Amino acid sequence: MALKTYPWDPVDELTSEKEIQTYLAAASEDGDPALIVAVIGDIARARGMGKVAKDVGVSREALYKSLSPSGNPGFITMMKVAEA
Repeated sequence: MALKTYPWDPVDELTSEKEIQTYLAAASEDGDPALIVAVIGDIARARGMGKVAKDVGVSREALYKSLSPSGNPGFITMMKVAEA
């Protein structure tokens, strides 16, 4: 019998500030910049990408693109997202 798997999205688990802080801290310990960008993207999705984009001052689409695996967000964008 084959093992049945289900999709998992970390955003579903990011329901409190403590969970968000723990998730970001774990990514920071790894030190991989691409992982940190991915985690910040997950956190932005958990908080509402549209709201975060508005707080940062960019369009929702631009923020999605910037935080995508092929994106290359600048330091200022990352700091604004982190603050939001």
